[in-house]
Amino acid sequence: MRAGRVTGTHVEGGSGGRTPRVDVAELVRLRTRHPEAIAEAAARRARRPLLNETGRLMIVAADHPARGALGVGDRKLAMANRADLLERLCLALSRPGVDGVLATADILDDLLLLGVLDHKVVMGSMNRGGLQGASFELDDRFTGHRPEDIERLGFDAGKLLLRVDYTDPGSLTTLESTARAIDAMAERRLPVFVEPFISRRTPEGKVANDLSAEAVTRSIAIASGLGGSSAYTWLKVPVTENPDDMARVMETSTLPAVLLGGDIGDSPEDQVAAYEKWRGALRLPTVRGLVVGRSLLYPADGDVAAAVDTAVGLL
Repeated sequence: MRAGRVTGTHVEGGSGGRTPRVDVAELVRLRTRHPEAIAEAAARRARRPLLNETGRLMIVAADHPARGALGVGDRKLAMANRADLLERLCLALSRPGVDGVLATADILDDLLLLGVLDHKVVMGSMNRGGLQGASFELDDRFTGHRPEDIERLGFDAGKLLLRVDYTDPGSLTTLESTARAIDAMAERRLPVFVEPFISRRTPEGKVANDLSAEAVTRSIAIASGLGGSSAYTWLKVPVTENPDDMARVMETSTLPAVLLGGDIGDSPEDQVAAYEKWRGALRLPTVRGLVVGRSLLYPADGDVAAAVDTAVGLL
């Protein structure tokens, strides 16, 4: 075994795809005996431009666990098994047309040790402080990658979540901290993907994102104007409740955008419906790709490779 890299047997996945089976014991051995192996793996990682010749992006997202969001559909702890999640990520990253991954430090460190991030876009998740279901969920503190971490590790971009509740005075603090993070990324000439929502609490206290055309339009306008420069800002936006509204909504900004996936439901029919929504929105001039996580890593039929290949085909 090469120093600082985990190897192992192989398992079949989906449409004949092959992924290294994760050796948890070896990962733990490296983390305890040779923690600097992570920085060494980052230093030798073969890099690529953010966009290749197609000008499109297909990113697999796995930053949900750090916010305590482990559920997929009605499976509340679907993402809780780390070895299983890593195997699914390795399989997804091995599929043709997948450009990279979005995740928090713990997951990216494992993927570095597994040696699967060469020639991939690596995006660090920056704010995960708004834990799902917490009283402070809308207080999205920057508890993940800092701009200096993304620069030091040679990663390619950052991503941050911006949820604004007009009834919550704390949203002003979230806006300000988001703007300063955008400034810090622009100073380093690093792209930052901003995921904006207009949010509110239901009578039961649950945070809900408003996906109406008006709310998504407003969130895009707010996010586009944050910071002292928008040169390195991308948007990460949902498809509206009525997909026919997307053309008008995306006229709100000239910033490049990717579509987010979200939790699309537990049935094959839900997955097909999501693909059709993405297909239509991907035709819009500012939409440059997809950043999708749970619906590809945990598809209803269990076939990760087929789900990923279908999403790639939409591009």
